[in-house]
Amino acid sequence: MKYLELNCEVFPRRFIEIVIAAFSDFGFESFVENERGFSAYIPEKLFNQDNFDALGIFSNKQIKINYSLLEIPDQNWNAVWESNFEPVLIGRDCYIRAPFHPEIPDIRFEIIIEPKMSFGTGHHETTHMMVQLLLEQDVQQKSILDMGCGTAVLAILAKKMGAAEVFAIDNDEWAYKNAIENTEKNHVAGIKVLYGDASMIGDQNFDIVLANINRNILLQDLPAYANAMHQQSSLFLSGFYEADLSIINKKAEQCGLRFVRYITMNSWCASSYIKE
Repeated sequence: MKYLELNCEVFPRRFIEIVIAAFSDFGFESFVENERGFSAYIPEKLFNQDNFDALGIFSNKQIKINYSLLEIPDQNWNAVWESNFEPVLIGRDCYIRAPFHPEIPDIRFEIIIEPKMSFGTGHHETTHMMVQLLLEQDVQQKSILDMGCGTAVLAILAKKMGAAEVFAIDNDEWAYKNAIENTEKNHVAGIKVLYGDASMIGDQNFDIVLANINRNILLQDLPAYANAMHQQSSLFLSGFYEADLSIINKKAEQCGLRFVRYITMNSWCASSYIKE
């Protein structure tokens, strides 16, 4: 399959996640950020120049977007992706690796991920921080919801930490299939992987809700997350910049959630809340 490579510059840089969200909805995948913006890829057959230029994000006067497109020769994309995938070690508590990486002895939790271009390998700051926050929690016999699960790394970690049941939801078909594969590869039972968005939550309640997506989706779906929580349930969010924390906190407060704390990594942010 032939792909197009898009190289994009975004000014100011704090709007990158909004642009990525818009391009992701259009069909771009495998986003790789850099100092000025990001690179992304889309199957050539899915790209229509007129429809792309008509995206509403280009009419946002607060954002300046420069981009160029390059045709990429047909190649084994999984092999290319895997060749760039390095293992991730978070303290001595969590080691995230592909099947072809060596084991490390005496690691508390080892998670094996088939990368396959899904988000959530632990390399991105937001996933790294979500793993950090989850490792601090007592999840024994608790129910967990992992929204925008990607590779299901958080869902798998929660189950290995002793969670009773875990629901993992993603609206990307590639990620959904990859999440199922990864749960099987890690031999964890009790993780239910669903294909869809927040409407898939239904009337279920959870002790802990995890959502690592992007600012716009978080703001849109925060009411659904709050409805899926009972008193003293915890919510952990990431996928947004520290500069956006105040708007996230405001929406969370409107949903009856109390802000607890936040951590940052390279301007990215992860925050936690309790329903009271």
